[in-house]
Amino acid sequence: MAEFGVNLYESAFESWLREHGVGFALMDEHKRATLTRDPIKTFDYLIPAADGRIILAELKGRRFTGASFERLRGLECWVTADDVEGLAAWEKVFGTGHEGAFIFAYEVCNVDVDTDGRELFGFDGRQYVFLAVRLADYRGHMKRRSPRWRTVTLPAAALRQCALSVEELLLNAEGT
Repeated sequence: MAEFGVNLYESAFESWLREHGVGFALMDEHKRATLTRDPIKTFDYLIPAADGRIILAELKGRRFTGASFERLRGLECWVTADDVEGLAAWEKVFGTGHEGAFIFAYEVCNVDVDTDGRELFGFDGRQYVFLAVRLADYRGHMKRRSPRWRTVTLPAAALRQCALSVEELLLNAEGT
């Protein structure tokens, strides 16, 4: 069982990373001022990919209530403009070999969901599918979702074009 007050999406993703032998470092929000002069929104994880890149990952937990992941319909993939700006700034701070990415942890709410070949990961009595979108791809296709809340999203066609499994992003050099 996950601890009370712990984000289940984070716990599930960290469990996936451990199960797949992927090391990671959690970022500490309070230490960001020591790396830059201006405050930058901190991302969630530093993750070494199999091909040598270091992924600066921002995790977003979402629920999926649909019946199929085919064509990636009905998947929420919105983030805040601060998330995008922060990852872009951290890419510049860290430099070559570091790449920003959004990891979407979808809690699969229905029992008989067609994952369209994607790994269904069980954690704490729940099922998850993890998808990744590289920051460069996200920035190239994002559309404003809410000016008031400063959120952006990807149109469904762009998500279909850009989404990777976390295995592709972290474990396979072919995912680049």
